[in-house]
Amino acid sequence: MWIAISALNLAVAVMLGAFGAHGLKARASIEQLNWWHTATDYFFYHAIGLLALGVIAKVIPQIPIKTSFLLIQIGIIFFCGSLYIMALGLPRILGAITPIGGALMIAGWLILAWNAFKFSR
Repeated sequence: MWIAISALNLAVAVMLGAFGAHGLKARASIEQLNWWHTATDYFFYHAIGLLALGVIAKVIPQIPIKTSFLLIQIGIIFFCGSLYIMALGLPRILGAITPIGGALMIAGWLILAWNAFKFSR
């Protein structure tokens, strides 16, 4: 299941990246394009990270990944989603949830680190 969700994330990241590069370019300001680019970069990085978590779950099942995976996935939705919404010219107030998404992604990676340290003992 984890690898399938990761693959879906990667497919959506490619689609959104292509839309930003081709469909949004003529209509958006430089600032909006930068938000879109940042969202797509972080989407890709963390989707690849989720794929790595899926592989870890198969290779080292003793390391729990569920909490990390969920926090990172929700973080992607909040962080990238809010930047995409702002880039589309929708209410900028939604940018207030961008740092929450970032904090969720950071928490997910820190929990993975904690679990990996516990396993390595």
